[in-house]
Amino acid sequence: MEKFDLSSAYRRLKSPNIKTRERALKVIKEIKKKRKK
Repeated sequence: MEKFDLSSAYRRLKSPNIKTRERALKVIKEIKKKRKK
């Protein structure tokens, strides 16, 4: 899987590819979860 940070995930949210958008959303949620702890 490609390297994921918050900025690249937000950029992928604008992608026309639905699966890519869903994966980006999951990544953003995981990053936010990790930040809370």
